[in-house]
Amino acid sequence: MKLNPPVSRLVMLLVLWFGLGLAACSGPQETRTEAAKPGPLPVGGMVAAANPMAVEAGLQILRQGGNAVDAAVAVQTVLGLVEPQSSGLGGGSFMLYYDAKTKAITSFDGRETAPSGASAQMFLGEDGQPLPFLEAVNSGHSVGVPGAIDMLSLAHSEFGVLPWKAGFEPGIKLADEGFAVPDRLAMLLENYAHRVHLDENAAARSYFFLPDGSTLPAGYIRKNPDYADTLRAIAANPRALLEGPIAADIAAAAHLQPRPGTLTVEDLAAYHARKRVPICRPYKDKTICGAPPPSSGGMAINYIMDVLAHETFTPAGAADPQNWHYFIEAQRLAYADRDQYVADDAFVPVPIKGMLDPDYLARRAALISPDRAIVHAEPGPPEEVFSPEELKKWGKDNTAEVPGTTHFVIVDGAGNVVTMTTTVESLFGSKRFTHGFLLNNQLTDFARSPYDKDGNLLANAPAPGKRPRSSMSPTLVLNQDGSFYMGTGSPGGNSIIAYTAKTLVGVLEWGLTPQQAIDLPNVVARGDITRIEGPRADPALIPALVAMGHQIKETRGEGSGLHTIVRQVDGTLVGGADPRREGKALTP
Repeated sequence: MKLNPPVSRLVMLLVLWFGLGLAACSGPQETRTEAAKPGPLPVGGMVAAANPMAVEAGLQILRQGGNAVDAAVAVQTVLGLVEPQSSGLGGGSFMLYYDAKTKAITSFDGRETAPSGASAQMFLGEDGQPLPFLEAVNSGHSVGVPGAIDMLSLAHSEFGVLPWKAGFEPGIKLADEGFAVPDRLAMLLENYAHRVHLDENAAARSYFFLPDGSTLPAGYIRKNPDYADTLRAIAANPRALLEGPIAADIAAAAHLQPRPGTLTVEDLAAYHARKRVPICRPYKDKTICGAPPPSSGGMAINYIMDVLAHETFTPAGAADPQNWHYFIEAQRLAYADRDQYVADDAFVPVPIKGMLDPDYLARRAALISPDRAIVHAEPGPPEEVFSPEELKKWGKDNTAEVPGTTHFVIVDGAGNVVTMTTTVESLFGSKRFTHGFLLNNQLTDFARSPYDKDGNLLANAPAPGKRPRSSMSPTLVLNQDGSFYMGTGSPGGNSIIAYTAKTLVGVLEWGLTPQQAIDLPNVVARGDITRIEGPRADPALIPALVAMGHQIKETRGEGSGLHTIVRQVDGTLVGGADPRREGKALTP
């Protein structure tokens, strides 16, 4: 398989220094010049996303001869309008792009960054203790520089075939003419808007609430002329969110009470999305690729799958509790290392090569018994160019990530693919609303308490210009010849890793269709306690796992939003959309 190379000598030095060859930051920002674009592509492909209006926007672009990147712009901007609780212009993203002609995969990093005024202690109260979660989320300190649109601009400058402005037309039309408030948005507003204090921000209150104080009901036709104007501004200038009057208002919103933040127009103007080398690993007769740090998804997904390659699943697949036992144990080992070591690799050494070393993963897999749960899964340490003392200086981080996120997969008529996870972090982000969209609270993905109980600094502690660790796991699976086989991913906070890995196991190991794999119960094993989605699980599963020594917490539901597309041997596409949300997987 051919991978896009690093773009500067600096990157090569970093790769050599860390010994990765798997994940590296880009060097100086690339010049974005629009190359000569090819003509329209054949109509075809598929879009799988969390809202039918966003799916239709992507299909509209494919019908016009756009490619997967062009369609991603349309899907993202419509999701920001109709699913604002999850993603939007004010958030960030990770994306993988597969080029069918070259069989190359490029990873794009649109993760938010901390402002220059950030500090390791910025989520501590006057007593030195971490702020309560909602106080941290709803503070100006939680707002990072939004990167999703700049990331799409970077991808489009290299791979788009339609004019940049074409991707904004569906969103502008919906925002101007109005859209029917989706059931899920209405439900979340009714159940959570007051509880998360969305009504305390005047601009958000005027948009999401009716004059009588009630929240927008399902089916209500909501116009958003401010959002339409913002899209027009971005269509004319991809940097409109980061430079100029909109940027000034974003900074001003971050400085509002409560707990004003430090974000400045200079922080916004300094932001640039990055092109990175994806993490790709062989898995049996396939190759699995994911996003590198500051995402932990590419590492953790490959870690889980590599460990599982050492185990033997029974032919019963999802019907056999022993197969779920192996899946749980592989997760627990991966999360242990992920929590200990992964962060923004521009700031801390991240032993990706060590964690994905075949010998190391074989030793980790050997810890798994076929019939007894590991009592407590500890991190490695993996051996790499860092000494054990160097690795142990980082404390273990139990930071929770709240699942205000969405995911989509697009395949175009020429076979190019986008798999993209995009987020404002918590439900309704930081609750700060300007120019028709919500700002993220992404910086609460940093460790709110920057030190562990022994006083060790956490790898994921906040710092100026740093990107918080993410679990976003946009994933691509390739055949042996480098052709596209599968794209998948999910929202769900730190459970994203478990949700996404479930679809891979379901399709690659248990012979399921994408929809069948998505429909499986979600099983999340981060730490000693494993969450299992009870209503979707076989009644015999939980007792069998408990008998093996697993500590199980049965949940009524899980907040996944899995979207998956598989290309079959005959070239036909089969998609799946998570019934836990409102998504669809449709062809043009």
